[in-house]
Amino acid sequence: MIQNIVMALLFGIGYVLIIFEECLSFSKCGIALLMAVSLWVVRSIETSLEIVTLELQHATSEVSQIVFYMLGAMTIVEIIDAHQGFKLVTDCITSRKPKILLWMIGFATFFLSSVLDNLTTTIVMVSLLRRLVPPSEYRKLLGAVVVIAANAGGAWTPIGDVTTTMLWINGHISTFSTIKNLFLPSAISLAVPLALMSLTSEVNGMGLNTPPTPLLAYDHIAPRGKLVFGVGFGALLFIPLFKSLTGLPPYMGILLGLGVIWILTDVIHYDDLERQNLKLPHALSRIDSQGALFFLGILLAMSSLDAAGILKVIANYLDAHIANVELIASIIGVVSAIIDNVPLVAATMGMYDLSRFPQDSEFWQLISFCAGTGGSMLITGSAAGVAFMSMEKVNFFWYFRKVSGFAFAGFTAGIVTYLAVHNLPL
Repeated sequence: MIQNIVMALLFGIGYVLIIFEECLSFSKCGIALLMAVSLWVVRSIETSLEIVTLELQHATSEVSQIVFYMLGAMTIVEIIDAHQGFKLVTDCITSRKPKILLWMIGFATFFLSSVLDNLTTTIVMVSLLRRLVPPSEYRKLLGAVVVIAANAGGAWTPIGDVTTTMLWINGHISTFSTIKNLFLPSAISLAVPLALMSLTSEVNGMGLNTPPTPLLAYDHIAPRGKLVFGVGFGALLFIPLFKSLTGLPPYMGILLGLGVIWILTDVIHYDDLERQNLKLPHALSRIDSQGALFFLGILLAMSSLDAAGILKVIANYLDAHIANVELIASIIGVVSAIIDNVPLVAATMGMYDLSRFPQDSEFWQLISFCAGTGGSMLITGSAAGVAFMSMEKVNFFWYFRKVSGFAFAGFTAGIVTYLAVHNLPL
């Protein structure tokens, strides 16, 4: 009991330090790593070392898969960007009207995230934004839209988010029922924030009547840039199919794609000294390794709380004191903005079995939706948010002041939409 209290306090302190990183001039990466190691050290004091070692091995196995996936996706996106491959996409976005661009980016991300995962989609779309819009408050707002849209888009398909995939693999939800029941609530959870953001001064006061600055614009596509774009983007889209065909985890699919594009760029730029910057080693030097380490620290910290059973205690408390399943699912969604949704959903699956709530029941559908979209309410609440935070150097308080209210409004509207549609008389 004392161990759990100490771990909860350590996590709280670490979380606060990450929030105030700019005021304290500390790196959130260093804080996250220190917090993770400290939590596991405390976990090992009163628990058998053999048990803690097994728990840590299991946690490291799961966390490393996500980190490998993130590094692979970022490298593929970077090599596409080095070849100016995203010019094919940016040329299609001709509107310079802030409101229209806001909605275009939002729904492009929404549908892309339904076939990719929200982390990869965020990396791709934030990279695109860097080419479309100069650094500004407006670009930060567009990045926040990407986070909300990526999480909303990942909630209505079994392959769009880690939590929906977990529920799908374990037989709690099915493909057709999930798409049919969650598409509209997910779309509403994005449309409401977009409508509210369209009224803000960042959007209404921003003029995009002139093209982006030359530093942000593409001059021309590099040699074989279209081929690299096609292979790289195809590799990202192939990951869900790879998982379905082989049963292997998604990070193996991203490593396969990375290997293919590595060999491809070596071949097409063979023996050309002027194109060394278009090869994979150069792209690896440009990716945000600090962001990956921050991700590693956060996930290892969360896994320690899961191993200690703290998340299970929260789930049991909800079950004992709240009888309404809709309210439980909603609370889990709100909590997922603070605590990683993966162990939270895992704890929920362990607490409620299929004999109590059958496959595709209202409870599991709401858990899928709420855990997926609830993370948008805080920038640290989802993989998409953490990726955006590290790529655009956005701090916690900016997101909280400018975006959290809009995300909460969308989250609430999505739940209301689901309940309204679900309870309509046939």
